[in-house]
Amino acid sequence: MIVFPAIDLKGGEVVRLAEGDMDRATVYGDNPAAQAMIFAEAGAEHLHVVDLDGSFAGRAENREAVEAIVEAFPGYVQLGGGIRDAKAVEGWFNLGVSRVVMGSAALKDPDFVKQMAREWENGIVVAVDAKDGMVATEGWAEVSDVPVRDLARRFEDAGVASLLFTDIGRDGMLKGCNVDATVELARSVDIPVIASGGVKGLDDIHILSLHADDGIEGVITGRALYEGKLDLATAIAMANR
Repeated sequence: MIVFPAIDLKGGEVVRLAEGDMDRATVYGDNPAAQAMIFAEAGAEHLHVVDLDGSFAGRAENREAVEAIVEAFPGYVQLGGGIRDAKAVEGWFNLGVSRVVMGSAALKDPDFVKQMAREWENGIVVAVDAKDGMVATEGWAEVSDVPVRDLARRFEDAGVASLLFTDIGRDGMLKGCNVDATVELARSVDIPVIASGGVKGLDDIHILSLHADDGIEGVITGRALYEGKLDLATAIAMANR
């Protein structure tokens, strides 16, 4: 199982939000590239980066920070946030991003996302962000009437690399990952699932790793790392057992 340390970008700074609320951002640093290197030195081979401003604007808002991260980090960078057209997708892949995460576009224009998945083999991740079981979009500012499982199943056999499932109510809250909902989703589709939202310590990593055979490909963790509640090197070792 892959452990993805997270770097969320707001105004060029490294932040974490509480429940996806931009007004509840905690700043953890002003040098995203340096943070990427810290994660690399702890053994991370994958990184999850989100342009939070871009999620709301629908376009790249932290391009310089992302470019610096990609240049500094020796592993694979997975990027999300406001990526909603073919030009943006191509631009990020050409820059060196390994995977592009699409959320709002997956709900509003699934045919486009499927097209991108065909053009960029193993490069497109569909974000399935849940609030009370329903899909949320536009930086989680809007909640749809589409159940999470229904959206996920639209991408069966579409060639997407993974589903990124986030329980918004737990994100950045250190409440523990919603393992039951994540595993239930993984078992219901034939697409690998990445868990996100609420990781608070090694117990979450251990429990999720036990469900790798159910389709759990990885887990994203942010605040637990920044606040010293989870040691990245130990988490990676546990996930690889």
